[in-house]
This record gives sequence, structure tokens and C-alpha cells, in this order.
Amino acid sequence: MLGGILSRIGPRFPARCVAASFAVLLASIEIMAMPSPGARAQSTAELESPVFAADDPIPAAYTCTGADKSPPLTWDRLPPAAKTIALVVDDPDAPAGNWNHWVLFNLPAKESRLAEGIAQGNRLSNGARQGINSFGKPGYNGPCPPAGPAHHYHFRLLALDSSLELPPTATAAELEHATRGHVVASAELVGTFGR
Repeated sequence: MLGGILSRIGPRFPARCVAASFAVLLASIEIMAMPSPGARAQSTAELESPVFAADDPIPAAYTCTGADKSPPLTWDRLPPAAKTIALVVDDPDAPAGNWNHWVLFNLPAKESRLAEGIAQGNRLSNGARQGINSFGKPGYNGPCPPAGPAHHYHFRLLALDSSLELPPTATAAELEHATRGHVVASAELVGTFGR
């Protein structure tokens, strides 16, 4: 391969320069393909809801046009290394940019579901914490888009190898930062809602 490249370049460049450059290029490609030292292998978990399927509309009861209660969720296939679970729900279609609807963390990994209608507040009885959403409240506030095309709501589950030391006022951005290097599995469920 290198010989073919050299024959096409011709005599304008010394062969040793081209060969050295090619060697540097190959080394760079190998380095880019290697995982970073702090990277962890992640497995894929499964996240579902009994009230809406992936890419389907979220029922009004779980939005601002209804009772605005959190939907029930179930998950499985968490690896043994999982100690806690974090959940973030956001709307990347919001006019003001990504809008966060729920920040939940330190849910024990032995749990496999969340019942519907989780109360707002910083602490849950199972030890989980709820941070502050984009509405400025601790807990879940459902889809509430302006009139127009349906928005996409991403329910993202992260299985972590530790608990998170975050304040009660933690935002989604702070949670995302704190989970770096600790995610052992992840899953996503997307629902839609429009008015």
C-alpha cells in the first residue's frame, strides 16, 4: 500500500518523508481507536413504561394538560456492578433549548420499577433524591409544549457503580457531570406529546 502511494507522489517528496508521515498517521488512528483510560465498559439496560411504548404519545394524565403525574417505569438487565440508578427526563425540542422535566438519583439498584405519581420533593422513602427540573421544582413536571408539532421526551436511565454526593438543588447538568466515569449501563425510552 505504501509503495503505491509513493509511486503516485513521484519525485517531488523524499520517500523517507512520506513514509514517516504515513507512520505518524497510522499511529494517530490507533490512538483514536483506543478507549480513554477512565472509560468504562457499559452494558445496555432496558427501560419501558406500561402506559406508552417507545416513540408513541405519552397519555395526557402524565402531562400538564392532565394530572401531571410521573408515569410508571420498569427496567431490567442491570449489571451486578450497578449500585444506584439515576433518571433524567428532558425535551430537546423545547423553544428555549433542552428543557429538563425530571432529575432523580441515588435510587437503589435493587429497585426495578417506579410507580406512577412520584411525589415532588427532594427525598423519597427508598433513599432516592430528586433534583431541580427546568420548572424550578424538585421532582417531575410533565410535558407542556407550546401549540405546534409534538415534542420528543427522552427518559434516560443510568446505572451507576456508586451513589452521588449531590445537593438537593442538583440540576440535570450537575448530575450528568457527577456520573462521568461511573455509568455501568444505560437505557432510553422516548415518548411524544403535542398540543
